[in-house]
Amino acid sequence: MKLEEVLKSNAALPLAKKIAINFFITNNILLKEYAYLFKQYDLSLQQFNVLRILKGQKGKPANLATIQERMVHKNSNTTRLIDKLILKGLVERTVCPENRRKVEIIITKSGLHLLDEIDTPLNELEDQMMQPLTIEEAETLNTLLEKLRGSQSE
Repeated sequence: MKLEEVLKSNAALPLAKKIAINFFITNNILLKEYAYLFKQYDLSLQQFNVLRILKGQKGKPANLATIQERMVHKNSNTTRLIDKLILKGLVERTVCPENRRKVEIIITKSGLHLLDEIDTPLNELEDQMMQPLTIEEAETLNTLLEKLRGSQSE
């Protein structure tokens, strides 16, 4: 659907503004799809992100700083997310024996099982969302997004 149809306006917009608005609209649509999927598993997108980070640790514990650094949503309250995941039995928090000020977080077997359960429907959702694009278009889009994001971090 063209941006003008979404906005219900034919007003001429500068290209940069059109791109920014398109990003916002597309981001909202995709986030809504992810939220709907994760809600079925009683998870938020941010909680899922924490579980994936911990799974990537391959059994080694992570501290709050490591998790926060790797979060997609940097503004998330990591401590609150961890607390909710502990209540669900998906992660465990322990105090490091060598340094009692250091808190370590590890994913539980239940957390790993839940991620395995989510994998197939998540892959199907992502395939469905990218279905309108050819493989070449998807690769180009990915390259352009990385290029744009890279220019913002300089």
